[in-house]
Amino acid sequence: MSASMVRATVRAVSKRRILPTRAALTLTPAAVNQVRMLLQDKPEYTSIDSIPFARYPLRKWNCIAITNTPGKPRNKRNPSSNLTKSTSERHIPTMEQKTIINFGAGPAKLPQSVLCQAQKELVNYGGLGISVLEMSHRSADFSKILSKTESLLRELLNIPDNYKVMFLQGGGSGQFSAVPLNLIGLKEDKCADYIVTGTWSEKAAKEAEKYGKVNVVHPKLDSYTKIPEPCTWNLNPAASYVYYCSNETVHGVEYNFVPETNGVVLVSDMSSNFLSRPVDVSKYGLIFAGAQKNVGCAGVTVVIVREDLIGHTLNECPVVFDYKVQASNNSLYNTPPVFSIYIMGLVLEWIHNNGGTAAMETLNKQKSSMIYDIISSSSGFYVCPVDEACRSRMNVPFRVGKKEGDEALEKKFLEGASQRGMIGLKGHRSVGGMRASLYNAVTVEDAEALATYMKDFLKEHQ
Repeated sequence: MSASMVRATVRAVSKRRILPTRAALTLTPAAVNQVRMLLQDKPEYTSIDSIPFARYPLRKWNCIAITNTPGKPRNKRNPSSNLTKSTSERHIPTMEQKTIINFGAGPAKLPQSVLCQAQKELVNYGGLGISVLEMSHRSADFSKILSKTESLLRELLNIPDNYKVMFLQGGGSGQFSAVPLNLIGLKEDKCADYIVTGTWSEKAAKEAEKYGKVNVVHPKLDSYTKIPEPCTWNLNPAASYVYYCSNETVHGVEYNFVPETNGVVLVSDMSSNFLSRPVDVSKYGLIFAGAQKNVGCAGVTVVIVREDLIGHTLNECPVVFDYKVQASNNSLYNTPPVFSIYIMGLVLEWIHNNGGTAAMETLNKQKSSMIYDIISSSSGFYVCPVDEACRSRMNVPFRVGKKEGDEALEKKFLEGASQRGMIGLKGHRSVGGMRASLYNAVTVEDAEALATYMKDFLKEHQ
């Protein structure tokens, strides 16, 4: 279509002219998104016909075209339906066509409003004409993003002033190395206590053995379904720190208390329950968390560390894992994960606007209780192997059919869930069965949909 035809179309729409009945307005996916954003952001635009296209640069609308569609006149009573009609005729995928509920363990579901804002700002952030994906980490604009993200995090967790906040790369697994490399030298013995209650704390303890002596404070567990009673722990007063994972994503084991260390520095991997509830940061020497479960997308790891613990790095520590170097450079020693930090900032703002960590905790209890109640009342059809005292609010593992799981039934369960638009329910490969991850962005309605399906499946197959 020629440029003159495009301009004529724009003028016709902006002046609310009636297009010929044998022609219809057709938009490509990019234009559809532009129109949706305008309708969403500007309430004065009540329909596609009310958008004054002439106000916007024509280059943004080069995907508007007139196509002949005999016998399909425009809907004059409900002009906005023309947008839906044109997109469906061209088979352009939209979120309205199929609702997906993501129960994946991570990377996990993000709030819808965050995704929409990121989409809106993707190619032109803040009117700068570039994407955050293209933005220099040394620019003043990214400095504002970084500063705002840190400020929101400090406010949400009430982080004391004598703690540094860093946004690093390498994920939680990177911190399995970084923690001992930075902290195991706090005391001459170079030893650390580890509480091993699942896959991730086990891996962390194994990694730490490369850099010093590791003391697992309790006998090896036969299965990761409980937390050993603290009175049985054999803590070493000479340990540089005590390490634990506050929520074991794979096995669904979560601490509902803060371990007492008798004055030894406490370190926690909070990757899968970070900001899902209030936390007293002052009780910890160090907290780290990968963002991809509760506070953003994959690529950035938050490290919160007390200032007096910085500067005791082992000689063999890589410079990018040196907390002193990263803290003194405000996480900018090397190029940080710019876009991941930006997304985290949007998620933190969403948490803040929705009541903060206290509100998240209330909703997470409600969601998890809904699923656990069905499991408990199913007369053994659904089985959660984890002790009730430490069942996770974030990751609910369960078997279907019997305690060990019925392979055929579990396959049917996943197939039925998929037909209902539910994904991410398959358990970790090392455990099997099912696992429903109910992170902050998973809504109560999402949990209710899963609960309803579980009830229906129980009635059909019990």
